[in-house]
Amino acid sequence: MARLLATALQPRLGQPVVVENRAGAAGSIGTEAVARSAPDGTTFLFHTSVLATEPSFKQNLPYNVLTDLVPVSLLVTGPYLLVVNPGLPAQNVGELIAFARARPGVVNFGSAGTGSSGHLIGELFALRAGVQMVHVPYRGGGPSVTALMQNDIQFIFDTIPGSRGLVEDGRLRALAVTSAGRAPLLPQVPTITESGLPDFANEFWLGLLAPARLPTDIQARMADAVREALAEPAFRDRLMALGMVPRGLGPDEFATTLRRDIAEWRDVITRANIRAE
Repeated sequence: MARLLATALQPRLGQPVVVENRAGAAGSIGTEAVARSAPDGTTFLFHTSVLATEPSFKQNLPYNVLTDLVPVSLLVTGPYLLVVNPGLPAQNVGELIAFARARPGVVNFGSAGTGSSGHLIGELFALRAGVQMVHVPYRGGGPSVTALMQNDIQFIFDTIPGSRGLVEDGRLRALAVTSAGRAPLLPQVPTITESGLPDFANEFWLGLLAPARLPTDIQARMADAVREALAEPAFRDRLMALGMVPRGLGPDEFATTLRRDIAEWRDVITRANIRAE
C-alpha cells in the first residue's frame, strides 16, 4: 500500500517518493525514526491502526504517539471478516454467541499473536457479546488460518483479502464483517450489527503521519496530494480490490480518530487483562 501511494504521489509532488522499510518491534523502530526526524516535510510515517494500541502495550515507548507525531491523512479503512470452520454448528453471529455462551471457556479463537489486530477485535467481540472465549495466539496470520481450517480453533477475525478466497472455495464460512456497512467485496455477508450485536463497528486504517511541529502548509499540501491520489479511478479501484475503502480524511479528522482509538483500545486491553508477550 505504501508503494502504491508513493507512485501516486510523485507526479503530484513533483519529486521522488521513496519507501524505506524500517522493520522491527511491531513498527516501533520505524515510528521512532520518523518521530526523531526533522519536521521539514521530507520524512513521513506510513502506519496502521496498530499505532493506536501501542501506548497500552508498551510502557517505555521512546516516543509519544500523540505529541511526537502529527496526523496528516487517514488514507483508507477496511473491515475485519469473522470466519469460522465450516463444521461449526453456527450459521450466523447470534448462533455463534449462543454456542459459546453454552460452553464458557471452551470456544477458541485464533490470531496472529498477542496484541495483534485479530486478537484485540476478538476480545472486543467477546466483551460486547458477554461470553467467555479462549484466545490462541499463533506466529502470524497464516498459521492461524491453517489452524482454523484444521478445526483446532473455531473462529478468527481476518482481513477480507486474507480469507476471501477460502470462503469462496467453501473451506471457511464467513459470518459477518465488522464495519458499519456491508463490504463491497462481500455484499452478501452481513455486518455484526445486522446480526444482532448492536452498534458494533470496528475497522483497521492506514494513515500518513509526520514529525511533530511540521509546518501547517506542508501538512495541508501533503493531505491534499493524498486526496487527489485517492480520487484517481485506477488507484481507487486497486484499493477496493484489496478490500479497502478510500477515505482521505484530513489532519483534524485523523487526529480525532487516533485519540478515540487509543482510548477505546486501552479500555478493551484493560478489561480483558491483556499483557504483551
